[in-house]
Amino acid sequence: MSEPAGRAEVRTVTVTGFGTAEAAPDLLTLSVGVECRRDDAGDAYAAAGGASAAVTAALRSRGVENRDIRTSGLNVRADVVWQEGRGQQVTGYVASSMLSVRLRDLSAGSGAIAAAVEAGGNDVRLDGVQLGFADAAAGMALARDAAWADARAAAAQFAALAGAELGEVVCVRQHPVPSAPVPVGGMQRAFATDSMTVEPGESGVSASVTVEWELLVEAAGGERDVGRQR
Repeated sequence: MSEPAGRAEVRTVTVTGFGTAEAAPDLLTLSVGVECRRDDAGDAYAAAGGASAAVTAALRSRGVENRDIRTSGLNVRADVVWQEGRGQQVTGYVASSMLSVRLRDLSAGSGAIAAAVEAGGNDVRLDGVQLGFADAAAGMALARDAAWADARAAAAQFAALAGAELGEVVCVRQHPVPSAPVPVGGMQRAFATDSMTVEPGESGVSASVTVEWELLVEAAGGERDVGRQR
């Protein structure tokens, strides 16, 4: 239904704010890939299972609990090449899987990573590490506070430029802010003997929020009213 002609329309201002809270991370998430090539599919599958078991055993020996080790992406495929006059030829089979590991003791993180690489040998790859928080609620609350303050400051500036002031909040929308892992692809078995140091430093928890405010303008007689346009 269309509105009657001449009906007053509330003036608003909509702003997106961003905020980040810095804190020392207490959780390291490690992605370990296992990939084995063999002439026979069964042999490739068995080899991948053995390498994966060796990696998980090494991690458990370093104090990693079962709840913090998860297997995903189990796959067995033919390894094929193109040969002139013969087309695609199967040269072997590849079995692969991915382990997602959460390390809660960051001081022992480098040793646990080295032990996993050593146990898996040449069949293991590190696909990435991500520093984060076991419970990010407190940091996220601070990030939201910062995002809100950022949005309100910008909205107040726009309101002043329009000769108005901020009124009631009309709408609030929070947006997801993805975090990116720290890539360490291509790390080979040689690193197992030269343990790499994991420096946690500080990580940021980010938030983004879009807020819509009414605009208040001074009516005749000095009273404030919701800004309207016709």
